[in-house]
Amino acid sequence: MLRNEPDFRRLWLGQTISQLGEQAASVLLPLTAVLTLHAGATQLGALRAAGQAPALLFSLFAGALVDRHRTRVVLTLADAGRALLLAAVATAVASGRLGATALFVAAFLVGVLSVLFDVGYQAGVVRLVPGPSLPRATGALEGSRSAAQIAGPAIGGGLVSLLAPPWAIGFGAMLFVASALSLRRVRGEEAAAAPPEQGLFRPIAEGLGFVVRHPPLRAVALATAAFQFALAAVTTVYLLFLPRGLHLPGAAVGVALGATGVGAVLGAVLATRLPRRFVLVGAATLGDCAMLCVPALRGSSVATVVALVAIGLVFGGTGQVVNVAMTTLRQAATPVALQARVAATLTFLGTGLAPLGALLGGAAAQGWGLRPGLFVGSAALLLSPAVMLLSRASAVGRRAS
Repeated sequence: MLRNEPDFRRLWLGQTISQLGEQAASVLLPLTAVLTLHAGATQLGALRAAGQAPALLFSLFAGALVDRHRTRVVLTLADAGRALLLAAVATAVASGRLGATALFVAAFLVGVLSVLFDVGYQAGVVRLVPGPSLPRATGALEGSRSAAQIAGPAIGGGLVSLLAPPWAIGFGAMLFVASALSLRRVRGEEAAAAPPEQGLFRPIAEGLGFVVRHPPLRAVALATAAFQFALAAVTTVYLLFLPRGLHLPGAAVGVALGATGVGAVLGAVLATRLPRRFVLVGAATLGDCAMLCVPALRGSSVATVVALVAIGLVFGGTGQVVNVAMTTLRQAATPVALQARVAATLTFLGTGLAPLGALLGGAAAQGWGLRPGLFVGSAALLLSPAVMLLSRASAVGRRAS
């Protein structure tokens, strides 16, 4: 039972708080750019690309590093680094010295440490929890991640609306400090999976080769790449569309963004109860079609906010259904010694196009306008289920069961 696993409970608490901080920061930094630096669509797209680029540049190295170090060390350092970065941004905003370059650098470095943390906790749960309890432990971590998607954006949007930006960003920094304090108490000893004398490139090649040679995992990577490319474009425009296109206040923006997390929690509950053939193609198509309704909304009325919440529930719920199926497949198909490297490889292959999507989303909104840009990005989300239909990814749902 997980109640008899104190190290897991500490990992779970730290991961929950850290995910909350990560989700809040994903809203705080772009909104700071909009409100403090008066950033436009192109600049906001570039900022989001800077935060997402580390997934492409450093995921493989993060996997190799995590597989040879203790979970506690990796996660605590990642949290401490992000806390310092957000504190520096808050100080710069308070003193009136924050520039676009400094914000871009901070977003990039926060992204680097977030990649390290995300790969680390995915490998850490396999090391700390006995095999029979692993499915429940993984479900708990995924539930926390989804819950953070509810509270994080809502907290970020609400704090920016209610408080000055420096205080809002400082709150995000304190979340990472709290996470680090919990994670440093993890005492479990894990042997390094990759001896240091191997270097980094050989372990990286092993993880990459395993995914490439495994047809279902390869299909997962292709479908995720298509989804993350379109999602990055949509999110870039969406963050501008809510306050500028619909003229919503900060609190309403936070509620609209947080609805996706509520949907994700519901999706995690429903994931194992849906027909396997529906899980990937059906769920992904339903959620992506829901996002196509957003550009049709007008005004800042209560009805508009309710519609955004409903769309967020559907989009988040279906997305989590797909995510649970893919995570279950990865854990079952991957040896313990390769867990971090395979997770990192899927992050690398699956999100490598996200920075390009963010840039193109910002450019589309700048050139065509917020509403047309959001429609094109939402339509592009349908690339993911199309890839599933054209590849062997349609078999993933059945295998994950």
